Amino acid sequence: MAYVVDIPLAEPSPPGSVKPSLLKLIREDIACVRQRDPAARSQIETILTYPGVHAVIWYRIANRLWADDWRFPARLLSWFGRFVSNVDIHPGARIGHRFFIDHGACVVIGETAEIGDDVTLYHGVTLGGTSWFPGKRHPTLEDRVVVGAGAKILGPITVGAGSRVGANSVVIDSTPPDVTVVGIPARVVRPQLGHRRVVGGIDLDHHLMPDPVGDAIAALLDRVEFLEARLAHMQRRNRDAGASATKSPNVTAPWSPMESDNG
Repeated sequence: MAYVVDIPLAEPSPPGSVKPSLLKLIREDIACVRQRDPAARSQIETILTYPGVHAVIWYRIANRLWADDWRFPARLLSWFGRFVSNVDIHPGARIGHRFFIDHGACVVIGETAEIGDDVTLYHGVTLGGTSWFPGKRHPTLEDRVVVGAGAKILGPITVGAGSRVGANSVVIDSTPPDVTVVGIPARVVRPQLGHRRVVGGIDLDHHLMPDPVGDAIAALLDRVEFLEARLAHMQRRNRDAGASATKSPNVTAPWSPMESDNG
C-alpha cells in the first residue's frame, strides 16, 4: 500500500541570496543521505564509507577554487577526488543543495552541467556533452530529479523538476516536469502519480518503470491472435457454404465437353 513519509525538504534559496557557506553545503549533502538511503545508520558512517559523499565534498571545495579563478588547483583537486572516489565531477559544474550520488561509482558530470536542489543520481550516470565548441554543452537537471543507474543524459537539454530517468536510458531531448522517461532514446511513458510513495519529498521508486516495448509486443500478439481467429472463422464459413452448395438438388452440374459430343 502506498504511503508518504513526511520529511520536509529544506526551502530552496531565493534568487539573489547570499551564497551559502561551504560548510553548510557539505552538512546538507551529508544529512540528506539518511533520508534517501536506509543503509546509512549514522553521519560518521556516511562520512567515512560513502564514496558518493566523498566525491561531492571534493567537488564543493574544487568548485570554490574554480569560482575564484584558481583553475589549475581546482582541476588538480577534482582529479584527486576522482582518484579516490571513482566519480568525475568537473569543478565548473553547478550543483545545488542536498546532492546525493548513491553507490558513487562511474558517475561523470561535465563542466557546463547544472543540477538543482535535492537531486539523486545512481551509479554509472553520465551528464555528457555533445559538442566540441565552448559554451553550454551539458544537461540541466532541475530540482528533485532522480536518475537511475547507468543512464546517459547528453547535450544541453533540460530534465524537468521531479522527473525520473529509468536505468540505462539515453536522454537526448528535454523533458517536461514530473514525468518518467525510459528507453534508448528515452521517451516519456507516463506522468508521475500523486499517490506514489515519497521518501523525503523525493520519489525513489526508480525500479517501478513501465515497459513500452513489452506493451507494444503484447498488443501486436493480441492483434495477430484476433486476425488468426477471424481468418479461421471465414475459412470455416466458406467451407460450409461450399458443402451446402454441393448437396443442393437445384444446383446445375458443371458443363462437360462429353455432353456436347453425345448430343
